[in-house]
Amino acid sequence: EEPYKCSGRLYFQTEEHGASLPDSLPGNKNDNSILNTIMWLKGEISDHEIVLISKDINLRIKARAMGFLAEDYRHDHAIEDADLIYRGLREVAEDTFYAQADLRSWTDDGVHYVEVSVTDYIPNEFIRLIPSGSLLRVLEVAKDEGITLFEHVEDYSKPRKAVLGVCARTTEQSAAFSLLLDPEVDLVALLGPAGTGKTLLALSSALKQVEAGRYDNVLFTRAATPLGEDIGFLPGSEEEKMAPWLGAMFDNIEYLATSIEERDGIGAAHKFKQFAKENIDIRAMTFMRGRTFHRRFVIIDEAQNLTPAQVKALITRAGEGAKIVVLGNLAQIDSPYLTETSSGLAYLVERFKGWAHFGSLVLKSGERSRLASEANNRL
Repeated sequence: EEPYKCSGRLYFQTEEHGASLPDSLPGNKNDNSILNTIMWLKGEISDHEIVLISKDINLRIKARAMGFLAEDYRHDHAIEDADLIYRGLREVAEDTFYAQADLRSWTDDGVHYVEVSVTDYIPNEFIRLIPSGSLLRVLEVAKDEGITLFEHVEDYSKPRKAVLGVCARTTEQSAAFSLLLDPEVDLVALLGPAGTGKTLLALSSALKQVEAGRYDNVLFTRAATPLGEDIGFLPGSEEEKMAPWLGAMFDNIEYLATSIEERDGIGAAHKFKQFAKENIDIRAMTFMRGRTFHRRFVIIDEAQNLTPAQVKALITRAGEGAKIVVLGNLAQIDSPYLTETSSGLAYLVERFKGWAHFGSLVLKSGERSRLASEANNRL
């Protein structure tokens, strides 16, 4: 075998040097020691460019303030720019779509299918036809045969298609329901700003399918990264410790119960709450290693704060008959060590894109309230 070819040399700085930082950077903190070494290297190695590589943005800012070149560590970036992430839905002019060669359409068991001889689509990608607004989903891309098969997505905005009383308010939410309710889609990623309905859509779909017997129960977890200063240890059992982190889940259960009460009365709402309590299993990510989830609907919330390694550890817990739904907003990363491009959520979307049993959507329209929608736009 051909020996491994070296592409560079690794040096260790082991000796004292006489370089010193400006008086505005006193002390011998680790950051300042690194900057001190860079200053010494610039004097010692004049024929090479010295660049600081660090994930610590504060250190990079200090280095640039001193005139040093500084870059982020890029190897763990799933994408170059967060704006380039796969969105899961594209708009196509209706005339252009139906003009594609060898167009064929038919209806089978109430579902309308369309086949075209174009293969630049991705499995489980959605196409919104303009101006009609019709929504299609890619079922299969057969590159060898040069064809793509679509199905028309049902309109989940109609009351008769409501999921536990929840009707889709946007085209994206109808598309999300299509992925969440399809047993052939094992992994779903829903991205989008606050108020787009990610948790509500996932929770209502999960409980409806548990009620129908497709899954045994719902497992709900999330990344325990605080928005502000950490409040310290929490008392109680694992579920009691997780309760403060899962306010979004409890809020949505209350919303679903209120909707059921308005429609079917207080008795039905109480019955639903009891059903939800018995069939939602709350777990901390800390103790997931080594576990396997069979026939469970797993919801992972706030996944933008997970590293790629953590995402891999969670997704590989899936057993037979399990479905995993990952929720998050790349614009709300609270972890100081992650960015929009290195988040485990972006990593998951880019690595699974194109798999026949994976679907991803970026929800854009805020449906929580007019105040929440305006806050997303203005702030």
